[in-house]
Amino acid sequence: MIQVQATSTIFIVDDDEAVRDSLRWLLEANGYQVRSFAGAEEFLEAYDPDQVGVLIADVRMPGMSGLELQEALIARKAPLPIVFITGHGDVPMAVSTIKKGAVDFLEKPFNEADLRNIVANMLAQATERVREAQEHRNQQAVLNRLTAREQQVLERIVAGRLNKQIAGDLNISIKTVEAHRANIMEKLEVTTVADLMKIALAKAEED
Repeated sequence: MIQVQATSTIFIVDDDEAVRDSLRWLLEANGYQVRSFAGAEEFLEAYDPDQVGVLIADVRMPGMSGLELQEALIARKAPLPIVFITGHGDVPMAVSTIKKGAVDFLEKPFNEADLRNIVANMLAQATERVREAQEHRNQQAVLNRLTAREQQVLERIVAGRLNKQIAGDLNISIKTVEAHRANIMEKLEVTTVADLMKIALAKAEED
């Protein structure tokens, strides 16, 4: 099990140095590892998607805004929960960001208890997101290593073809189809056709 506070990082992106320092002090006082950035571009250059963490970002910043940063992370399929820092007038905007996947927002001035609770909850979610992303990448890598014949059989399984039909399509015996099917499921470490189809369909969407 991942030890959240020991291996995770709270990323702060805000052009206001006073806000960055205040957040860093509060979070480090609670035992968190913190990295702060003055701008979104600087953060994106340093960000590693395999790092378990939470992003706390201001909505309004010069250059790339917090909303544009969110869009960039979505495009990268980054498994990083985002907490937006907002002023009173930004609350409707912040609500709209949640619909795009942001998980919460802190309204200025925010209190320490709210910050602690949000960060703790989001780190638990971040750990799960990174685990799922790594598992997905591993499955896709295995799919790419299937033999050409296994790929053909898999495509027909996903299309709903029966073993007898697949055998006819590929001019092979039913026993050979069954053997390929068993090999595919063993390689992908799945036990049901439903799980097999989820993985195959996810790859098809990426392609």
